[in-house]
Amino acid sequence: VQLQASGGGLVQPGGSLRLSCAASGSIFSIDVWRWYRQAPGKQRDLVARITSGDNTNYADSVKGRFTISRDNAKRTVDLQMNSLKPEDTAVYYCNADLRYYSSSGSVSRDDYWGQGTLVTVSS
Repeated sequence: VQLQASGGGLVQPGGSLRLSCAASGSIFSIDVWRWYRQAPGKQRDLVARITSGDNTNYADSVKGRFTISRDNAKRTVDLQMNSLKPEDTAVYYCNADLRYYSSSGSVSRDDYWGQGTLVTVSS
């Protein structure tokens, strides 16, 4: 199982970016998708999460500006980021609680991380 994040880059304050993360491998189901971010010298913080029932939660700092969404058929999650601020600058990581087919054929559950994508908000 692998998670591949994409979409980071340099954007001016007030601008928008859309991050995507795709899961691949012998996946049975993806229960919860999350986006985290880690700014230089700081801990990794939860930004947003979405459950299999499309229930969403956001960090207070991004409410009203970020939107998380998922496509179960494509096994992807997106993070639409609007009205970006310099303090949004960080490496963004996708994370998934998922069930996968093990080598024995049974279904196991584990937590996976993408490789991170850098978002820089600067003029």
